[in-house]
Amino acid sequence: MKLAAAEMLDFCDTTMQLDLVGGDPAALRTIIDEVFGPCDTLIADHEPVMPHLFVSDMDSTMIGQECIDELADYAGLKPQIAAITERAMQGELDFSSALRERVMLLRGLSETAIQDCLTTRIKPMPGARVLVATLKAHGCHTVLVTGGFHQFADPVAEQLGFELVVGNRLETGEGVLTGGLVGAITDSAVKERVLRDEAARIGKHAVSLATGDGANDIPMLVAATYGLAYHAKPRARDAANGAIDRGDLTNVLRLLGIPRSEWIEAGQWR
Repeated sequence: MKLAAAEMLDFCDTTMQLDLVGGDPAALRTIIDEVFGPCDTLIADHEPVMPHLFVSDMDSTMIGQECIDELADYAGLKPQIAAITERAMQGELDFSSALRERVMLLRGLSETAIQDCLTTRIKPMPGARVLVATLKAHGCHTVLVTGGFHQFADPVAEQLGFELVVGNRLETGEGVLTGGLVGAITDSAVKERVLRDEAARIGKHAVSLATGDGANDIPMLVAATYGLAYHAKPRARDAANGAIDRGDLTNVLRLLGIPRSEWIEAGQWR
């Protein structure tokens, strides 16, 4: 591969664009990692453009927590459930089976624990609101798709500005969690299908962006025009054509070439 050009995007900014001739994207990623260490990178066969569609995972991507682990803390089961969560995110366990196993352990937990978690523990990732607001201001359709739960995802989506939410729903009865789920499970195949269906609705020209951090996000990241693994597990990072390893979510905007002057400063998380 040959270097055709190199330039900084925005005057005195921290983002460099390299134009290369030939070469293998995986080999380029290896070289960048060896020279710069893990860094924020997007590799594409064209100059990045504003996407028409943004689809993102929620837990540990748009928010800094795993909601099921926080609920488990209320039940006194966080170590057991967190261990299952980690293995599922690494791709060591089937997601659907792992989810049902964890939810069953929460049986009998009061519904009030959900609101307590939302109020006291769930916080947005740095840059999440700016990212969503800026993309929407440029006409991008935004979708939050999660292997987590609507009881968390709906208020999170409202706070961050997402227009559509796809996720799982905890079953409740008589004020407590029953240990079951309502409806089909949102897994990796559903995440990919949501991205493809929403892109098809926009049209053949649709440019898509996806962010996620775990094995459950891999098909979605691979299907997107720009798949950015956010502080991700190794398998997700290796599968994506971009990664945010150092910075916050506003670095997605930098990698897309959107100048700081066009970012939208969103309001405070309530």
